[in-house]
Amino acid sequence: MKEHDGIRVVGLTKSFGTSRVLSNLSLSVEPGEVVALLGPSGTGKTTLFRCLARLIEPDAGDMWVAGHPMHRLRGGPLAQARRDIGFVFQQFNLVRRLSALDNAAAGRLAAAPLWRVIVRRLPREDRASAHAALRRVGLAAHIHQRADRLSGGQQQRVAIARALVQCSRVLLADEPVASLDPEAAAGILALLREVARDHGLTVLCSLHQPDLAHRYADRVIALDGGTDKRLVTSEPAPSDPEP
Repeated sequence: MKEHDGIRVVGLTKSFGTSRVLSNLSLSVEPGEVVALLGPSGTGKTTLFRCLARLIEPDAGDMWVAGHPMHRLRGGPLAQARRDIGFVFQQFNLVRRLSALDNAAAGRLAAAPLWRVIVRRLPREDRASAHAALRRVGLAAHIHQRADRLSGGQQQRVAIARALVQCSRVLLADEPVASLDPEAAAGILALLREVARDHGLTVLCSLHQPDLAHRYADRVIALDGGTDKRLVTSEPAPSDPEP
């Protein structure tokens, strides 16, 4: 089976005890493409994301993320591969007392020496990258504002900027707009689509809102009981590579 520069999942299965959450799931997402996962709670969206990053171990299946065979990696190579994966969560996962700049710059911490992590002294070029990323997501006027003084939509933009600073090749967005009002939610999804196309970023995003999914995603996959039951294409999508 060939590697895949975006996301390729083949036959992914995961159970917790007697409960099977993912059952022989296969999907593919191309670089520059936004694919939305739809489904109620319990259909395995978060479990899929955690398997893709190998935060939990799948029971079966193969996974390529940003060209890395995640199903085969251990130790240092796994840690290195995770640097190519950015995360955006419903709860933003920002350090509330730090500025938008410091939170965005945290995207470089995984590649920084330990002493710089401890004292939060990143090289000038890393902070310049954080400045640029915050301007890219529309927060030029809020660079030095504390995260806890930003609106929910602004905080989510900081989280996206952090992924850009990290130089992520794949972005996993787990219910990124669930806690936002409709206007802010639409803005965040429009931004994800823009950065995917501008940066060749592969975006897999879980949502509860079918209208937003069909409006902003290139393709929509509905999960039912952890299995890919239905594929709805809102625009022509690139074909999957041959195994």
